[in-house]
Amino acid sequence: MDIYVQSFGAAKTVTGSCHLLTVGKLKILIDCGVFQGEDEDKNYEGFGFNPKDIDYLIVTHAHLDHIGRIPVLVRQGFRGKIITTAPTRSIARIMLLDAAKVMEEEYRVQYKKALRRGEPEKVKPPLFDEDDVYDAMEYFKIQLDYHQPLELTENITITFKNSGHILGAAYVQIDIKTGNETKTLIFSGDLGRKQRLIIPPLEFQSHGHYIFTESTYGNRKHKSLKETLVEFKQAVIDAINRGGNVLIPTFALERAQEILYTLRHMYDRKELPRCQVFLDSPLAISATKIFLQYPEYFNKATRKMVQEGKNPFIFPWVKFTPTVEESKTINNIESGAIILAGSGMCTGGRIKHHLKHNLWRPESSVIFVGYQAKGTLGRAIVDGAKKVKIYGEEIAVKAKVYTINGFSSHADQPVLLEWLDSFKDKRQIFIVHGEPEIMKVFREVIKEKLGAKAHIVEKGERLFIN
Repeated sequence: MDIYVQSFGAAKTVTGSCHLLTVGKLKILIDCGVFQGEDEDKNYEGFGFNPKDIDYLIVTHAHLDHIGRIPVLVRQGFRGKIITTAPTRSIARIMLLDAAKVMEEEYRVQYKKALRRGEPEKVKPPLFDEDDVYDAMEYFKIQLDYHQPLELTENITITFKNSGHILGAAYVQIDIKTGNETKTLIFSGDLGRKQRLIIPPLEFQSHGHYIFTESTYGNRKHKSLKETLVEFKQAVIDAINRGGNVLIPTFALERAQEILYTLRHMYDRKELPRCQVFLDSPLAISATKIFLQYPEYFNKATRKMVQEGKNPFIFPWVKFTPTVEESKTINNIESGAIILAGSGMCTGGRIKHHLKHNLWRPESSVIFVGYQAKGTLGRAIVDGAKKVKIYGEEIAVKAKVYTINGFSSHADQPVLLEWLDSFKDKRQIFIVHGEPEIMKVFREVIKEKLGAKAHIVEKGERLFIN
């Protein structure tokens, strides 16, 4: 019986995670994400396999680069079962519906522009729509807790382990019995850190033969969470005391909840100056409500808060503003407002409107708490642009800009190495989900620090599990 793995995404790139495990006639897909950034056009290419042939899809977590092509997979004939943790299923639903809405809006804008140019045929349609999402959700058949084994066949068992990345995120252990031997494969998904604010930290284990590991930050070390929190709290206090408003461009999933959680602790300890806190993101509001549905997936400290009757994310100064009308009223406030809004890189969403109203004001502040990719509005502001264009209008950058690095939910190089080293019976390491140059650095560090060989996976190549 042949056993082999092929990667049709996140091979020499950091998005589009999609790994196919073939065990005899059984086909198991691990993740089915969208390609993002420079690789976006790949979303319109074929999968590299027939979706009708897939028996199971295992989803490690609900970020779009791990779930974003599931509606396409179903539309093209997938009729198997999707296996997740319960929080991942709930989050996947809101993430995919939001993505469908954003793609539709973007398509309409681009189509109008193309019509005026006389080139409407050049605009690609949305990858999927809301109906595709509802269809896809029908196949999310199985929800597993961490450490709850599931037999797919009499010879194949899967188990989720806590990856410490986002709520409900897992790495996957797949045990395959062949004759008198059991071969254990590990697919990392995205790995988190050893210190987390809301969820438990990354779980280590000693057993695993063939390890498929992400390598997003395989070339760097993050600032510690303790240092990051000190820096963030000081920035918030300074920004409020400056007298204007405080804008925090925030990713809707995990980062928004971590910021609310930190502000809640500042409030409880009387460290937070008097202010109003607005969560001005419908997606972040939905995600926060989902978090509160799954307190059993919180770490001990956060679970204790819930058991004591405290909401980890809401305190008297917090207001959710789901509607456009509520969002617009925030612009009437001249000082003392902390505004959390997406998108995290300021490429769209409500944060752009708030930047338009506040960026030119010297008394206001912008606190960046997430990575700003090249070419984004957020990156231009972080890099010190004197003026930026927002909705066609040139806006002076007079607000004070703070950049807080260290909130990343990805493991850095030392943690990735420690996790890999914990597998005492490992036979082979395969590197996926990273930029090519970072993968090369990480491969050399694995060789140097762990004395192990690692293979950088090529798209579509068959990796036989012997």
